Amino acid sequence: MSIVPSAHAKLGQSPGRTNREVDTILSRQQQLEILRRRMARIDRKYEPTPGQPSPHTPVTPASERPKRERLYVEEWLSGEAVTTNSGVHYQTFRFWERHRRHGSMDISTLAELPEDLLDEVSEQTVPAAHPLRWVYLDTETTGLAGGTGTYAFLIGIGYATPQGFRVKQYFLREPGEEASALEALCQDLEPFDVLVTYNGKAFDQPLLETRFRMSRMKPPFERMAHLDLLYGARRLWKLRLDSCRLIELENQILGVERDGDVPGEIIPYIYFDYLRKGEIDRLVPVFHHNAIDILTLACLTAIVPHAFRDPASARLVHGAEMIGIARWMRKAERHEDALGWMREAITRRLNDELLYRTMWDIAQLERKVGREAGAVAMYSELAQIRNPHRIAALEELAKYYEHRERNYTMALEFTREALRHAATPELQHRAGRLERKAAAQMVARAIPRLV
Repeated sequence: MSIVPSAHAKLGQSPGRTNREVDTILSRQQQLEILRRRMARIDRKYEPTPGQPSPHTPVTPASERPKRERLYVEEWLSGEAVTTNSGVHYQTFRFWERHRRHGSMDISTLAELPEDLLDEVSEQTVPAAHPLRWVYLDTETTGLAGGTGTYAFLIGIGYATPQGFRVKQYFLREPGEEASALEALCQDLEPFDVLVTYNGKAFDQPLLETRFRMSRMKPPFERMAHLDLLYGARRLWKLRLDSCRLIELENQILGVERDGDVPGEIIPYIYFDYLRKGEIDRLVPVFHHNAIDILTLACLTAIVPHAFRDPASARLVHGAEMIGIARWMRKAERHEDALGWMREAITRRLNDELLYRTMWDIAQLERKVGREAGAVAMYSELAQIRNPHRIAALEELAKYYEHRERNYTMALEFTREALRHAATPELQHRAGRLERKAAAQMVARAIPRLV
């Protein structure tokens, strides 16, 4: 794989210049160069042709221009043309030094995460591996529905290094460069053991596997453990946030506000427009969108798994987050831990629906672990106030006093209270049975006194 150095790399060698200064200088140079080329094309258009009286020269059709003139990629994006055994494609790079931050997250943290951090959140499907051997992947595609007609025109990977965080992007200047980009991606994934994506199990990985096979290449993902962070993020935040889209978590959790971002749903149209017109200016923000998505994914990987690995030290402050962790613990049959987090959560600010649902879950879980007194206390709380679980709580109290306490009068009282809110056939049948049992019980108690 041969690499042609870019002007950006040469400019970055100047001593005393930061990356931001280099990018600013390069951006101005690129803009001036673009203006010069456009002005030159205009001059050529109106330059008189020798031997002809007309001052106008026809413009060469875009499809007949040389490829380099027609696509303008190098004029707008710092990167390099990369040649592989399968052809050529274009690559760009971004780098965040370890002293920088992305919202609330220190970039340096990404290289120092525990090797077993992903164990709990992946349900033991991702083995321990050094964070320098984790790779984060995201794609920008020609469609959101998938299928064999959809391909990734921009593939981005990110990985932590001792010096900071690096993002590499593989771009198809035209669809024929796909095989080359896939070959380079396959080679660059070799040093990594763990793949981290966001909705990648359902979209990115299947899409890329299809493209690899259509290019008659073996997909590189089979040997890699795959963590799709979407599922852990949903467990943790779906009760707190209206949306668990990556950009929403970036804003709400990391505190990053994107400026001038490209909506994901219009990205395919921007790329098709680029293919038609051969100009890349509208597509440049898509590269930034993809790079920031990957950086955000890496930063959230330092947060979400930690909440499942050690909730006590994760400093959860929102009751909804605590309930999300508690529900995961309950599913894992860690009942005592789940109860502890649920009881802590109901002391925090929760909306009414979530509060009452959590109270109901506490009662059900207390009964499951054999603490009926705790269950009865919570059922009693729910039975005293209007809420979606009130009738069910009254029914549970009626069952308890009928079958456990043999107090049919008390059971009948709770059943009649439930009937006042919902006159269902089941409750009416229960009331009739309890009336007979209560009457018989009163007779049985009165007989010894008569004797």
